[in-house]
Amino acid sequence: MAWPPERSIYLASRSPRRRELLAHIGVKFHLLLFRARPGSDPEVSEAVLPGEPAHEYVTRVARLKAEAGWLRMQQRRLPHAPVLAADTAVVLDGRILGKAADRGEAAAMLAALSGRRHEVLTAVALKYGTELDSALSVSEVELRALAPQEIEAYVASGEWDDKAGAYAIQGRAARFAAEIRGSHSGIVGLPLYETAQLLERLQASPERRQAPEQLRAG
Repeated sequence: MAWPPERSIYLASRSPRRRELLAHIGVKFHLLLFRARPGSDPEVSEAVLPGEPAHEYVTRVARLKAEAGWLRMQQRRLPHAPVLAADTAVVLDGRILGKAADRGEAAAMLAALSGRRHEVLTAVALKYGTELDSALSVSEVELRALAPQEIEAYVASGEWDDKAGAYAIQGRAARFAAEIRGSHSGIVGLPLYETAQLLERLQASPERRQAPEQLRAG
């Protein structure tokens, strides 16, 4: 099952950063968000499984988000279109640093990352019909040594909230990044090269080559 490039997709993410990045490469999209129901969890669980390696974790969660988005699309009886989802994790010495629960945890994460090199892993997944494809972006970031007062000021800014590793490379924390290796967009939350590759693979699927006019009309 293929998808014509001129049609819109669904983005299953609340992140404004991912919306901005997707718009940068000219992809048309509609937001597909969870709607909380009484007695139900509106989000896919992002808990790490015991002994789960970081690259497997982010890939699994991204694929679960895409699957959940496809299910929501069907439940709401929306027009069918590919569902894109992503997940990001900051990894220090093999330990996954998720989103800080409070200011104290955010400060502790930044202190641990201070003067250290760490990995930022972002997996992106694309679901359409029976097809579920995914890709992984792995980047490295080295933060310079941070003084306690710098950490305190950054935490007070609130920018750490809802960010893996308690910092945003596209915001005030950019001044802390001594070196970046890899994908800047992947560090922000949506690797654009990998995302484009997923969409191109879907557009080039055998079904599209066999019946392009019928698919465009759909």
